Amino acid sequence: MLSILLLIAAVVLFLVGRARSAGSWKLGAVLSAVAGVLAGVFACVYVVSAYEVGVPVTFGKVGTPLTSGIHVKSPFTEVTSYSTRPVDLNLYDKDVVEVRSSQGGVLYADVTIKWAVIPGKAVELYRLAGSEDAIQARLVLPDSREIIRNVFAKHTSEEGYASAREQIGSEIERLIKERLAPRGIDVTAVNLRNVRPSDKLQDQIDKKIQQEQATERAVEASRTAKAESERKRIEAEGIARANKIIEKSLSDKVLYNQCLDAYREAAKANPVYAVPCGTDSGGTPVIVNNSKN
Repeated sequence: MLSILLLIAAVVLFLVGRARSAGSWKLGAVLSAVAGVLAGVFACVYVVSAYEVGVPVTFGKVGTPLTSGIHVKSPFTEVTSYSTRPVDLNLYDKDVVEVRSSQGGVLYADVTIKWAVIPGKAVELYRLAGSEDAIQARLVLPDSREIIRNVFAKHTSEEGYASAREQIGSEIERLIKERLAPRGIDVTAVNLRNVRPSDKLQDQIDKKIQQEQATERAVEASRTAKAESERKRIEAEGIARANKIIEKSLSDKVLYNQCLDAYREAAKANPVYAVPCGTDSGGTPVIVNNSKN
């Protein structure tokens, strides 16, 4: 546009100078013409920097992506450049992702997503997002948030912040890659940095832990009481069996012999006399120490 204006100015100055026969006007026309030509040349040259890709648009028609280097284009062509360097999308602090588990518990997920533009699909990105800044705002951020929420919604609260974090992180990474790759965005890594429960959910977790601990103590006490009861039962059964054996073995003859043995032992040390053992079926043998009379 500038080159055209300069050329028009050169023509006007030349015509005015010719009509007035003034050399200064003609010199101005020459200078304007030279400036217009130079501006036209620069307008036809476009440099794509290293680690960038350009998308040319001429009168609304999108052309083939331009790689790094010098390119010749029409003065009416506008080029939109995209960086192909990796970009980190950090979702934490004020941008933390609030998710809900399958049980309705609220969790907060800190996630970092590393992505980059695929040079060969820059045209698709231009159609979907337009400028470079809009890629993250319109594509990467909303799609990533949606996928993170959907994945957490399939898992319980405990799985979300503890037992299945690695599995959840892998699933989120796979789904984000599948969603964004066809749109020209290469997701190289998704890092599920931290998952923490909300204050309300944390209170529920603490109460559940306390209840589980109380239940475990009650079960252990019941197990101990049952074991002690079983021990006492076995001990009582053993005593009962022993008593039965003794009862069967204590016949009159056995008692009579034990009485005589006791009399013999006592007679060895002291002068004693005894009521004859077993004087009748109901009699009780008595051994008397004569020294105490």
